[in-house]
Amino acid sequence: MNQIFDYIDTHLTSVIDYTILSRFLGVNSYTMERVFSLVCSLTLTEYVRNRRLSVAFDDLFYGKERIIDVALRYGYENPTSFSRAFFKFHGVKPSEVKRGCVNHRNYPKLYFDEFGMQIENMEYSIQNHSSFTLYGKGVKTNKDNINQDAPKFFDYMRKTYHIEDYGMVVYEDRDSKDNYEYWVLSKEKKEGLERYDIAKSTWLIFRIHSRNAKDIQMLSHQFLNTHDFRLRNIPDLEVYDKNFMEFWIPIE
Repeated sequence: MNQIFDYIDTHLTSVIDYTILSRFLGVNSYTMERVFSLVCSLTLTEYVRNRRLSVAFDDLFYGKERIIDVALRYGYENPTSFSRAFFKFHGVKPSEVKRGCVNHRNYPKLYFDEFGMQIENMEYSIQNHSSFTLYGKGVKTNKDNINQDAPKFFDYMRKTYHIEDYGMVVYEDRDSKDNYEYWVLSKEKKEGLERYDIAKSTWLIFRIHSRNAKDIQMLSHQFLNTHDFRLRNIPDLEVYDKNFMEFWIPIE
């Protein structure tokens, strides 16, 4: 499978030969596509499209080429079809990216090790958001105890106030181990809850199909250790949904 992923990434701007991909698994093309879909939970066509559109954003944002040139490079016959696919994937138009819009979705290259497909390849995006208001309560904690304090307080807020939409880590200083607060919040204003205004910011947003905050925090911090982002000294957010969880980290 890793040979397939490697081949695809080196041929994103050219024709991908399914016959060669089949040889990596020692099966025919039909079986290879079936295996890919079962193992990766998406079709081979979807994976290739996601990778091409993900890389195309970087070409538009950092490069000086015209949109039509980028569209042709990644197999689109005209700017219209490319723009339509790009907007569906990223939520913004190619022309907005050329004007400096940072909002986008990233779909990293997959890989396997002895434990299977790695969750480190979770999707992430960079988005600008205006300020917004949440309502909730917080508890004082510190870096050493937050992994124990946060789940207990989250359970208390869920049972007492029937909210479980957002978790929030407030720092006095990101480099300090002391003076943390962990909040549980909702968009809904309820009696007994305090107002908390979230500042306007650019956010690095990670998403996984899990509600385990410890997992997503660990994986996102591993990502940050290998990428050059400057973090703002404002709270991190956990956004919960029944099917997934997002971790929002404010960046400059």
